Amino acid sequence: MKLFFTIFALFLLTSVSLHAQSAPDAPEITRMLHEFLAGAGRNDSEIHDRFWAEDLIYTRSAGARVGKEELLKGVRSAPAAKPGDSVNVYTSEDLRIQQYGYAVIVAFKLVSTTTKPDGTKTISNHLNTGTFIKRNGKWQVVAWQATTIPNPTTKTNTQSSDNESTPAETSQQLNSIAPRTYAKGPRGGCYYLNSSGKKTYVDHSYCK
Repeated sequence: MKLFFTIFALFLLTSVSLHAQSAPDAPEITRMLHEFLAGAGRNDSEIHDRFWAEDLIYTRSAGARVGKEELLKGVRSAPAAKPGDSVNVYTSEDLRIQQYGYAVIVAFKLVSTTTKPDGTKTISNHLNTGTFIKRNGKWQVVAWQATTIPNPTTKTNTQSSDNESTPAETSQQLNSIAPRTYAKGPRGGCYYLNSSGKKTYVDHSYCK
């Protein structure tokens, strides 16, 4: 019996250790992702160049497939930001990282927030999945898939425009399926217009 408990304890310790080491490069990958999202918000082409591998296969949310050259061409051709332009901010939620030696799978929900000069906000969500490969000591993304999360109050358009996008694409392409525009009411309430054109009030934080 004593031998059994000894073996069982060793099994538990081994399981915990393997789980803890299942993604040893998770901190570095997380840092890279956050750095990329911050740079994408300002359309930083150097951030894009470092993040994507030369043999990248990127599948946009609308179904179009592009490589790194085409992707960077769109980023670099975007006009420089001017005072008074809308501000784009990208954040990640529900981040999952799975490592397989020199390969890492990253899955997360992308939250895209666009703030217009008048203070109104447009928020869209995507599910993103990326594959990182480590070559010559450097991690880069070789494959990426973006899927739009439809607005639950709006019917999904199955023939969506190629302009639906995530930070990998140009800042001019950030309108997803039926994005919500939030505005303050005369009494300080925060609302958006639903598919019927009626006001739907939400938490005040959406209008900050």
